[in-house]
Amino acid sequence: MSIGHNSEISPAQARLWTPILNRYREPSRARGVVELAITALPLMLLWAAAWLLYSFGFWWASLLVALPASGFLVRLFIIQHDCGHGSFFPNRAVNDWIGRVIGVLTMTPYDFWRRAHAIHHATSGNLDRRGIGDVDTLTVREYLARSRWGRFKYRVYRHPLVMFGIGPAYLFLLQHRLPVGFMRAGWQPWVSTQATNAAIAMVAIALILLIGVKAFFLVHLPILLLSAVFGVWLFYVQHQFEDTFWNESRGWDLHEAALHGSSYYDLPLLLRWFTANIGIHHVHHLHSRIPYYRLPNVLRDHPELRQIGRITLLESFGCVRLTLWDETQRRLVSFREARAAT
Repeated sequence: MSIGHNSEISPAQARLWTPILNRYREPSRARGVVELAITALPLMLLWAAAWLLYSFGFWWASLLVALPASGFLVRLFIIQHDCGHGSFFPNRAVNDWIGRVIGVLTMTPYDFWRRAHAIHHATSGNLDRRGIGDVDTLTVREYLARSRWGRFKYRVYRHPLVMFGIGPAYLFLLQHRLPVGFMRAGWQPWVSTQATNAAIAMVAIALILLIGVKAFFLVHLPILLLSAVFGVWLFYVQHQFEDTFWNESRGWDLHEAALHGSSYYDLPLLLRWFTANIGIHHVHHLHSRIPYYRLPNVLRDHPELRQIGRITLLESFGCVRLTLWDETQRRLVSFREARAAT
């Protein structure tokens, strides 16, 4: 069965959603303060609890605490994400400075990431503009045209242990330390990344002096790595599903790509809260200025959007096998399906 459910909404109809969704775009300052508080404060308390458990010799219990703590860190990252879209607080400067502070905790340089993410929104689903802010995806034709070594490297990259194990750690611990993709784009990406790096170093040094090196790494590293895995998984499922949308520039449409190239990840209520409704990703791509706490209102008022690209938690695990874009069938396929078709 096909994962994700397309609708008969045409590109012209998809463009009509922008004025409809404008009514949901205004952020609330009070709601933003509350959302920030109920995310950051529990994270700090859980971090302190994990350290106390470790200091009393219950290191295994501190690892258990890392699981809910990582959920709050993911939620904090999505607040940073909304700040980057200017949709969390009404004031742009407040959004930017909150985003920069959170970027130290999530190890994600805010200004550099915001620029890359804007490109992702502007090019998502465009086969001619891949490479920034997305999961590297080859077409079947491109994969078959590669050498044996080239195919091997791509298969390694798309292997689940790399994609959701080594990959998240590499992305947040190493790749974000440099403005990858913008190395020659002037001084601004470098200032963003190096200022964030300096702030991360200062926070890490302060905590190490306070609780010790071993405690810092055994308490903080599991939280960071788990949140990185969850974050990469969310981003993957949001765009790497069977009936997603890809097209060359001449046939690509921004609104069609937003509506059909992004999934509606229909998660259970608790997971929906921890992921700050980012699973309603097709609506987010249609109108990125909508605060995450108003995305459920869109689905409530417009139930026709509920079946477009809908993926349940159970169905989402099937997305892992999808690795290549089949230009003939216009869907993502597995290596096995591509080999059978050729």
